[in-house]
Amino acid sequence: MSFTQRAWDVLESIPDPEIPVVSIRELGILREINERGGELEIVITPTYSGCPAMGQIEDDVRAALAAHDMPAHVVTRLAPAWTTDWITPEAKEKLRAFGISPPHSAAQDSVVRLARRPASNAVDVPCPHCGSVNTTETSHFSSTACKALYKCLDCLEPFDYFKPY
Repeated sequence: MSFTQRAWDVLESIPDPEIPVVSIRELGILREINERGGELEIVITPTYSGCPAMGQIEDDVRAALAAHDMPAHVVTRLAPAWTTDWITPEAKEKLRAFGISPPHSAAQDSVVRLARRPASNAVDVPCPHCGSVNTTETSHFSSTACKALYKCLDCLEPFDYFKPY
């Protein structure tokens, strides 16, 4: 197994600090692993430019690799900007099972806004508890800036919606 592949295997299990049911790879935060002269370069991209979890993610990456005697430095790359389209289908299912409605496709969302309702309710956001789309946004920001707070009008449960970017 190559040095780079070993690093992917080690980093596969690092959870997102804010949503621990998904890994940083599944969210699309872990972008690249490059080998440069016997040292690894790990490229990460924040979910948004002010994401407070990036310092923790960087520390977690370094610690995981150091535990396997793999020297590395971490590079935060802002371009291309992270998009929810980078979230894996498996992670979307994990989010749903955890009670967070996963994002719609960011590209799809732009088209839907033009064809349907105003931007505030541009897409149907299904309740992760009962599956109903009879939901409403109660706050544009939730437990983290990348999620909005919704309420299901059928089962009356509140839930987070991972906003598409």
